[in-house]
Amino acid sequence: MPVDLECSRTLRIERNCQKRQYTSRTAAIARAEEARLHLSPMMSFASTLLKIALPVLLLVTSALAAEPPRDKVKEQELEEVRQQISDLKQRMDRRAAERDRVTGELQAAEVEIAETRQRLAELERQQAFSERRKAELDEQIGTLETRLEEEMAELRRQVRAAYTSGSGERLKLLLNQQDPATLGRVLAYYHYLNAYRGRNIEDLSGHLAEVSALRAEAAEEEARLKRLARDRYDKLTELNTAQERRRELLASLQQRLAAEGSEMERLAAEEQDLARLIAELSSILSDYPISSEEPFSSLKGRLTWPVAGRLVHEFGQPRGAGGVNWNGVVLAAPRGREVRTIYHGRVVFADWLAGMGLLVIIDHGDGYMTLYGYNESILTNTGDWVAPGDAIATVGDSGGQQQASLYFEIRKGTEPLNPRAWVTRQPQGG
Repeated sequence: MPVDLECSRTLRIERNCQKRQYTSRTAAIARAEEARLHLSPMMSFASTLLKIALPVLLLVTSALAAEPPRDKVKEQELEEVRQQISDLKQRMDRRAAERDRVTGELQAAEVEIAETRQRLAELERQQAFSERRKAELDEQIGTLETRLEEEMAELRRQVRAAYTSGSGERLKLLLNQQDPATLGRVLAYYHYLNAYRGRNIEDLSGHLAEVSALRAEAAEEEARLKRLARDRYDKLTELNTAQERRRELLASLQQRLAAEGSEMERLAAEEQDLARLIAELSSILSDYPISSEEPFSSLKGRLTWPVAGRLVHEFGQPRGAGGVNWNGVVLAAPRGREVRTIYHGRVVFADWLAGMGLLVIIDHGDGYMTLYGYNESILTNTGDWVAPGDAIATVGDSGGQQQASLYFEIRKGTEPLNPRAWVTRQPQGG
C-alpha cells in the first residue's frame, strides 16, 4: 500500500477518536450539570433546615444541661414536704399553747425526758461495750503473762546451763574434739542452740511489749468506764428532775380539770387537733403517692400487732360521759419495749402532740395511715421509709398517761377504722 494512503487513513482514524472523546466529555459535562441543577434545591433545603435546627438543638441542650438531676429534685421536694409538716406542727403547738399553758410545759418536760432516756440508753450501750472490751483485754493480758512466765522459765534454764558450762564453752568444744566430723556436728548443734536462745529472747521481748500495750489500752478503757459512769449519773439526775417536773404538771392539770369540769372539752379539742393534723398531712402528701407490692386495703385481717401487750381500751369504747369515744386501741406493755410498724410506708409525723404524747404517723398509701402514740422515745424521722417489723419507737407514758402503754390507730383518710378487724397476728416473742 502506498505510504500516502496509509498516512491519510491513520489521520482519519485519529480524528474520529478525538471526535468520540470530545462527544463523550460533552455528554458527561451535560449530565453533571443536570444532576447539579436537580440537587441544588435539595441542598438549599438542607442548608436552610440546618440553620433552623442548630439554634433549636443548642437551646434544648442548654435546657437539659440546666435541668437538675432527678435525685436532686426528689430531695428538694422531700425537704419542702418536711418543711410544710414542720410549719404545720408549729401552728398546732401554738394553738395548744393558747388553749392550755400547762400542756406546753408538759410537752417540754416529756420531750426532755425522751431525749434524756435516749442519751442514757446510748451511754449504757457504750458502757456495756467498754466492759466487754475490758474483760477481753484482761483475758488477753492473763494469757500473755502465763506465756511470759513459761518463756522466762525456759530462758532461765538456758542461761543456767550456759553458766554451768563456763564462759569458754565454744573453745572447750574445739579443743576436746578429735574427730573433725564430730566437731562439725557439735558446732552446728551449738549454733542451733544459740539461735534458739536468740529467738526465745526476741519472743520474750515482743510479748513484753504486747503486754505493756494491752495494759495501757485496759487503763484507757477503765478511765472511759469511769467517765461513762459519771455521765450516766448526771443523766439520771436530769431524768429524775424532769420526771418530777412532769408529775407536778400532771397534778396541776388534773386539779384544774377537776375544778373546771373541762376534761371532756380537752379530750374533744385534742381529738379535733388530731383530725386536723391527719387532714392537713393528707393534703400535703397528695402529690406524693406511695406504692407497695400489695395495697394496704388487701391486708385486712392479716397484719401483726405493733407490740405485744394487754388490751386496756377498745375501739369505740366511751372515754367518758361527754360523747368522746376511743378511735383506736390502747395496749399496756412494759416501758421501753420496741414498737414496730405493721406495713411498708413513709413516716410523715414523728413528734409530740397534745393528748398523744410522742407520736409516729406512717402513710401506707391510698389514704391509709397508722398512728403510734404515748411513746417513750421515737426511733425514726419524718421522711424515713419503713418496712413491716421495723422498730419506730419504744413504749412509754407520754401525753400525760398514768401507765406505760401504746395507743394504736388505723385511719382511711380522716375516718378511724377498728384495728382489731385489720390486725390479728401476735408479734414474735409476744
